[in-house]
Amino acid sequence: MKIIDEFKAFAMRGNVVDMAVGIIIGGAFGKIISSFVSDVLMPPLGLLLGGIDFKDMTYVLKEAVIQGEETIPAVTLNYGMFIQNVVDFLIIAFAIFMAIKAMNSLKRKEEVAEEIAAPPAPTREEELLAEIRDLLKK
Repeated sequence: MKIIDEFKAFAMRGNVVDMAVGIIIGGAFGKIISSFVSDVLMPPLGLLLGGIDFKDMTYVLKEAVIQGEETIPAVTLNYGMFIQNVVDFLIIAFAIFMAIKAMNSLKRKEEVAEEIAAPPAPTREEELLAEIRDLLKK
């Protein structure tokens, strides 16, 4: 039972749950960016480059072989898909960078606001000096 209690304590800590939510949202965000790149960005880019479809950009290493009724597929390097995945990665990495940068700037603003809002508590020496001042005034 002790192991189960330890696991529950571990799984329910805030940072583990936050990480799980981040991974799920990140996966969904990755799908959105992949769709954006493959369905919105790459077609016009291919059109500008002379009607190229990046999905069809391949280098054939070995041609397909037909042996009777069985066909052995061609061996290809799909460099067009690689280019598309590199663009996906760059956009996702930039978006994450911008999100983290925005979060850090908001965090810094909160820290500055907290510093301004709450002046530091007086030290023991300052308290003693204030008491001495008050006694001298009397």
